[in-house]
Formats: sequence, structure tokens, C-alpha cells
Amino acid sequence: MNYADTGFLCSLYTPDAHSAKAAAVMKRQTEPLAFVWLHQLEFRNALRLRVFRKEITAKQRDASLNLLLADLAGEWFEHASPLLAEVMVEAERLSTAYSEKIGTRSLDILHVAAALVLGAPVFLTFDKRQSVLAKAAGLKVPLL
Repeated sequence: MNYADTGFLCSLYTPDAHSAKAAAVMKRQTEPLAFVWLHQLEFRNALRLRVFRKEITAKQRDASLNLLLADLAGEWFEHASPLLAEVMVEAERLSTAYSEKIGTRSLDILHVAAALVLGAPVFLTFDKRQSVLAKAAGLKVPLL
């Protein structure tokens, strides 16, 4: 399975500057995307923040969440449960090796660490720093 950060998922389920690209990538996907505990929290919170910023309405938030929930029952996603202890060890390793060089944020590091622990070969993101981190960690990051 491949791995997408939450920003990619938000672009897929709520309208933004990257939505068309996210949809096009998903049309080409042959492997499911991992869906982990971090996605669950961060996706819901990102939708709430978009309501707060008046980027979407509460009705759009609910519709986006319902679309994701429907897709979670399908073939686009695979529920995955990387062990938190393993993710944290990998995250600390990534932070030590790269944060001072490329300025990565904690949530970015956690996503890349989860992808590595799961053995995901491909990492989907629109975030430039996270892309640099994922590549440095040995993941394939398609140009989006």
C-alpha cells in the first residue's frame, strides 16, 4: 500500500488549489492508500479548521467527511495500525537526521515515519518540505 499525508487527503475531499491534481493521482493509483490513526485525527481537525477559516461550510465539512467514510469502506484505502512505539522511534531518528537541515514539522515527521514503519513505497504529498523529507528517507515521491 502507498501512503498519502493528510494534506493530500484534504485536497481530495475538499476543494482547494490541489484538488484536481489529487483526483488525477487517485485515478492512476493501483495500490490502496494506508489510513492510520494520525489521518483520522488530522483529517477531521483540518476540516474543522477550514470551517473556522471560512474556506468551507459546516455542510461541506460533513459532506467531505461522509465521502471519506464511504471510501474507507471501499478499495481506495487500507486501514493500517503501525505501532506507536515504532513510529515514535522512527520519527525521532528522522527528526535528528533532518529537522535542522530542512525544517520539518512534527506532524510531517510522524507521517513519513508511519509510512516507513508500514513499508509504504510511495508517499503522496503537496508539501515541499515533507516531500524532501520523504525522499531523503528513501520513499518515492511522485511530482505532483
